[in-house]
Amino acid sequence: MISASLTLQEQHLNSLRELLLTTDGKERAAYVLCGKAVINTDPWDGQPHQKFISYEVIPVPEDEIVSFSVKHITWKTDSFVRALQVAQAKNLTVAVFHSHPEGLGEFSIQDDTNEADLIQLAQNRNGSGTQILSVILTPDGNLIGRIWVSSQEVIALRMIRVIGEKIRLHYPNRGLGISPPAFQRQALAFGKALNQDLSMLRVGVVGCGGTGSAIAMLLPKMGFRNIALFDKDIVEDTNLNRLHGARQLDADAISPKVEVVAKSLVELGLGVQVRTYQAWIGEADCRDPLKACDVIFCCTDDHTGRLMLNRFAYYYATPIFDMGLAIEVSQGETPNFQALDGRVTVLAPAPGHTCLLCREVINPVAARDEALKRSNPDEYERRKAEAYVIGEGNPSPAVVLFTTEVAIMAMQELVHRLQGFRGEDGTAAHRVRKFHLTTDRKPAAIPNPNCPVCGTAGAQWWGRGDVMPFLNLVE
Repeated sequence: MISASLTLQEQHLNSLRELLLTTDGKERAAYVLCGKAVINTDPWDGQPHQKFISYEVIPVPEDEIVSFSVKHITWKTDSFVRALQVAQAKNLTVAVFHSHPEGLGEFSIQDDTNEADLIQLAQNRNGSGTQILSVILTPDGNLIGRIWVSSQEVIALRMIRVIGEKIRLHYPNRGLGISPPAFQRQALAFGKALNQDLSMLRVGVVGCGGTGSAIAMLLPKMGFRNIALFDKDIVEDTNLNRLHGARQLDADAISPKVEVVAKSLVELGLGVQVRTYQAWIGEADCRDPLKACDVIFCCTDDHTGRLMLNRFAYYYATPIFDMGLAIEVSQGETPNFQALDGRVTVLAPAPGHTCLLCREVINPVAARDEALKRSNPDEYERRKAEAYVIGEGNPSPAVVLFTTEVAIMAMQELVHRLQGFRGEDGTAAHRVRKFHLTTDRKPAAIPNPNCPVCGTAGAQWWGRGDVMPFLNLVE
């Protein structure tokens, strides 16, 4: 049996609140067209999963409402058929949202009857494989959802995520879980719900070097249970000083970083399920695990991988916490720091979340050269010799004190977006910590309107999920 979940862009939920939670206290309805991520095998439970992503909100016209009250709403199906037409043309799925003004947190018998008719209509028009989602919005902001596979088969959504300035999770019995003894004192600081939220999330770590291994070691200690690690490299002598969990024996054995870090996480005894992928993040085998993640930490210095994840965040409405550390020192026996900057950038389809291209974090020329090196190493070496590619220079400085603190910065940003401990204005889409100056800065950036990712030109792809080719990238 499949499982299913829904990701709502925060801007879409705000629109739905305006449409559905009206001052007259009567039920209202609206449609949401959704993209979809098909996950053939979930890395943690081994089952197929469908992740739907909000793409566009469509109101039910007032003149099509037949009757409504605090307990029901009935409307003509004309607008539903129009939504089905658009969904079929664009390979989207229709979700039907309606309010329960009195706060009923479950579907009513009338909902069951009406929605069974709607799925029958949908399948008669768009084909027998057509599905529709149904979601209730209550005045206190709770969301309850399900997916209709047929008029006889309906499946409760495993989770509904709201992604934007904040990250809000909705799932059965949220807040009623009991924190394990290891996390009870954390619950005293943040409340029980955060511990439960973290245990429910599926999280990916791309790059298991100094920053990525630090993030990975924090995850079980914060209460995350489902972790995926992505890195194709091995442990070397030169990274033992900052690679958490690695030993000299691992460097001698030429052990994969993902396996070394995974072993350290499991040995903590905190009940984690770790899945490892010793591969470059752009390889096809990484797509299902990436799509299965609710949150991703990007800790790679690979421009090509960053370029792909930069698009992924917007197509799949998956928050990506991208990290970097820039160290520049003067020449001399005792170097002086000219730059010592840790950075955390949050990528998401939300206002203010400018992509890595527009922030000039990604170097497209370096990305091109990395792709060439991967696909045609001989041609890469030839062009490098002729100075047509950047090539590899001297290694960059790296210090465990600062790679670890950048990881902590990213974890704090995620926790704030889930729990809000910094207050209403505490989020930062882009934070730069200048360690040598002991200052934090939040540099603003305006998206290029023509940016294919975060600009007006790219907005048509926010929430589209699976498209061919993957992320509209040339393969």
